[in-house]
Amino acid sequence: MWLYEKKLEHPVRVTCPDVKFAKMVITQYGGPDGELSASLRYLNQRYSMPTDGAKGVCTCRY
Repeated sequence: MWLYEKKLEHPVRVTCPDVKFAKMVITQYGGPDGELSASLRYLNQRYSMPTDGAKGVCTCRY
């Protein structure tokens, strides 16, 4: 059905791990104020919107 190839657009060379940067990235995605949390809040707010127009704004993807 799907063929997954682990191939990046550009070659990546990691010379040494950067723990501070990794923690920052994980916090942005998974933290309480991160991007993932914000997007899930918008999707959950959709169900409590009073009008259909407002529901469309919450689920609009660019």
